[in-house]
Amino acid sequence: MACVGVLLMASGACTPLDDVTAAIFGRHMRDSRSFDPYENTIAPPENSVPFAAGNITAGPGILNTGQPELGFMPAPITQADLLSPVVQNLPNPVPSDPASLERGEVLFDRYCAICHGLAGVGAEANMTQWIPLLVGFNLSGPGVAGFSDGHIYGIMRVGRGLMPPYGHQISHFDRWNIVNYIRVLQDQAGNTPAGAGAQ
Repeated sequence: MACVGVLLMASGACTPLDDVTAAIFGRHMRDSRSFDPYENTIAPPENSVPFAAGNITAGPGILNTGQPELGFMPAPITQADLLSPVVQNLPNPVPSDPASLERGEVLFDRYCAICHGLAGVGAEANMTQWIPLLVGFNLSGPGVAGFSDGHIYGIMRVGRGLMPPYGHQISHFDRWNIVNYIRVLQDQAGNTPAGAGAQ
């Protein structure tokens, strides 16, 4: 009798059982959807506190173990604020030292390189092999070299154009580490970062 049960299950006779569980619970594992982490990222709900904003530590690389939070967290910003003096003049609290650049490179490769390329050249990005017409912005070019650190930080935080916001995925100090690394890419490309540290 057990052999008959195994044969029934192997022959696809479990489909009715799956249909019943889907009717009761609303889902089953037979048709599970895959999720691409870069696909249509969704910002946190309005008035929520994402992990990257609500628990700012005393400094980069410092674990928050109950010490008071710093009071310099920039106020909530929107895409309309990107050109405002508030965002343009945000001071970069992370020195561009080897530790910051190493962390910035790891995060850039993880979050940014898929669209902007490993060298910051959007036309060389992996994404262009699937969507050739969607070329990411050239981060190592002279245009972005003229942006202030705060402007680049703000774009990462709230997004702009086709770029989704990453403020809920990349923490406050890590965004500054990426800014520092982008400045290195600009320097390597021969575009002196005129906007670096702009106050």
